[in-house]
Amino acid sequence: MASAALREKQAPIKASYKSDPSSALVTLTSKGTIDSSSITCKLDTGKQIQGAKAKLAGLHPKAGGDDPDISGELCSGDMLLEALVACAGVTLKAVATALDIPIKSGTVTAEGDLDFRGTMGVDREAPVGFQGIRLG
Repeated sequence: MASAALREKQAPIKASYKSDPSSALVTLTSKGTIDSSSITCKLDTGKQIQGAKAKLAGLHPKAGGDDPDISGELCSGDMLLEALVACAGVTLKAVATALDIPIKSGTVTAEGDLDFRGTMGVDREAPVGFQGIRLG
């Protein structure tokens, strides 16, 4: 999409947000169904896009989960990092397009630090969950 086309598409949206600031506020929601027979959570897509494949979140292999290439189960921590990368990448490209700054290619990376001793209850002093996330 070219800069002019993006501006044209966004102009009425921006005008609406200026005249009614509350129309710019949104709460994004993600829902999942806990599976009764396995340690997984089936995620619904945000808008139930026609034909979109549901994602199945399971344990990370370091917490006893199966190989995701075999099970199809995704670690929720990986999914969180993927969402950060997707949001940053799309935002970067949209802003660059609006400013008519060409981007031929690029990489967005998210890294997160976990200590599975805390997650697995091996060490009460070890923290549970991400202790640091870097986006670049």
